[in-house]
Amino acid sequence: MTWKPYYRGDGEEHSTTLSPPPPWRTFPRTPQHRQYQPPPGLADAVNAALHLRRPLLVTGPAGSGKSTVIEQVAHELRLGPVLRWHITSRSSLTDALYRYDALGRIHAQSLRTSTPHRSQGRPGRGHTRGRDRDDIGPFLQLGPLGTALLPAERPRALLVDEIDKSDLDLPSDLLEVLERGAFEIPELVRYRKPRVMVRQWDSDTKHLVQRGRVECTQFPFILLTSNGERDFSPAFLRRCIRFAMPALTGDFLTGIVQAHFEGIPEGARQLVDEFAERVEAGEHLAVDQLLNAVALLTGDQAPQGRQYEELRELLLRELSRV
Repeated sequence: MTWKPYYRGDGEEHSTTLSPPPPWRTFPRTPQHRQYQPPPGLADAVNAALHLRRPLLVTGPAGSGKSTVIEQVAHELRLGPVLRWHITSRSSLTDALYRYDALGRIHAQSLRTSTPHRSQGRPGRGHTRGRDRDDIGPFLQLGPLGTALLPAERPRALLVDEIDKSDLDLPSDLLEVLERGAFEIPELVRYRKPRVMVRQWDSDTKHLVQRGRVECTQFPFILLTSNGERDFSPAFLRRCIRFAMPALTGDFLTGIVQAHFEGIPEGARQLVDEFAERVEAGEHLAVDQLLNAVALLTGDQAPQGRQYEELRELLLRELSRV
């Protein structure tokens, strides 16, 4: 990828062709499992979590590569597509386990009972047939955590991203599910049919849920990430394998650039060294900022002089600054 301005700011139409995007910004998104470079110690932490069937809690600043490792683990171990649960302050355990569209079901029931059954000449039959045809399955969907806990021959990979952004009670709410590897769907426990097909989170595939209970046969590989913005209870921490992302060094960053660009582009070493010095000095910078700078500011047609300096300042702006 080389520097090639498209927008001129003169308000005139012109024909132009966009250059190919960098590999990490192609769509549909392509996994970067071959390019990811785990820092020292992370592979041992992953294997410990896999052996012990425990969640892996990885802590580090935003943009340090915490969440990317799960793509590599899922690819190497053939765990299927990664399930993702992105945490906000409004996230709840129930939403992660399953979603129930109660209003949609009520509306569908109303439509059935208010429409006479034309094939029957006797009044009142439509209401009975409407009840008989009621099916709760289309109004239920398993969440990312609920799908990860389905019984399967191989475990699924689940990313719980930025758990430190959650409500204070969510980590505690997770404890029993993480210990038992099972949960119940109350709406199905009370339902008149013991066997219901429920759609999974990441596809249109349906799974048979019996008597409202989901119980895993292979505990999923669960990666929880935290930016270190809050503390967790000892009860939660003891159920996790914990790993803190190490400081970004020049050698480690060089390896990341080499993996993404299949070598070190001309002019990249200076960017890497300056980036490492700023991180060591305490500035908050993300690895993808470095990759963006290398993609745009290196090569034979890279911008020069003042334009180079302005673009470098734009791309490597410290994240705590507005």
